[in-house]
Amino acid sequence: MTKIKAVPEEAEAQAEGCSEERTYEELLVNLNPIAQPLASRRLTRKLYKCIKKAVKQKQIRRGVKEVQKFVNKGEKGIMVLAGDTLPIEVYCHLPVLCEDQNLPYVYIPSKTDLGAATGSKRPTCVIMVKPHEEYQEAYDKCLEEVQALPTPL
Repeated sequence: MTKIKAVPEEAEAQAEGCSEERTYEELLVNLNPIAQPLASRRLTRKLYKCIKKAVKQKQIRRGVKEVQKFVNKGEKGIMVLAGDTLPIEVYCHLPVLCEDQNLPYVYIPSKTDLGAATGSKRPTCVIMVKPHEEYQEAYDKCLEEVQALPTPL
């Protein structure tokens, strides 16, 4: 009696079927009620590109504790929050901190995509992108669009 091995092509097809890319509209279904201001699809893509460039230069702060620590120290940058994080009590104090420090912040629909943009398999609920001369043009475009978004009441 011998064991029959699964054909590798079938296993790959099954793995690909499970991890399909979800559209922007599908991601909006899981948003928290506090996720305002929300980035548009175009701005979300720009932010992901800016985050990827910032990771290469190590100009990124990641996670609630690290971001909060550096905001309190007076570090400047764009704060990107994931809109599908539950429970919201984990990070609901960060927008207030940003408003006190006059830092721009924006919500994006997915924490898994935010984590993937940093080159990690782990979902991330908050990231702060610091300015750097290597990607200053992309950073400035993102900053301009984030500041143009309407602030929540």
